[in-house]
Amino acid sequence: MAARLSPEATAIVKATAPALQKHGLAITTRMYERLFVDADIKAMFDQAAQQSGEQPKRLAAAILAFAQNVDKLEALTGAVERMAARHVATGVRPEHYPAVAAALLPAIRDVLGEDVATDAVLAAWAEAYGVLADILIGREASLYAEAA
Repeated sequence: MAARLSPEATAIVKATAPALQKHGLAITTRMYERLFVDADIKAMFDQAAQQSGEQPKRLAAAILAFAQNVDKLEALTGAVERMAARHVATGVRPEHYPAVAAALLPAIRDVLGEDVATDAVLAAWAEAYGVLADILIGREASLYAEAA
């Protein structure tokens, strides 16, 4: 995991961890509401895990772990492996990542409000998401190649 965030984005993302711990589930629930406007993307998800709240809980925990470990991404290697394997099993492709960002970033603001989710916070999270997406896309490409 060679990709790294800028020092500014790292500090901002790490500083958001307490808010994510408190409001993460609300953020991911809102993100999925936004994301599932796209029926093709919605079809890729286990809807039982959505309705039980399990998927939003898992994603909230993953986002919190990312925020807490953004300055030591190697601590997330096991989580990245599990996520990449799950993504390959469900057919996630690089072109899906922008849709998730487009749902996640506004969901952060929807839940936390503009006073907390400032433009600087959203910019830091956009940078962070880009780094994580690049890591996942790279690992998923390897897994797809191995399976071919």
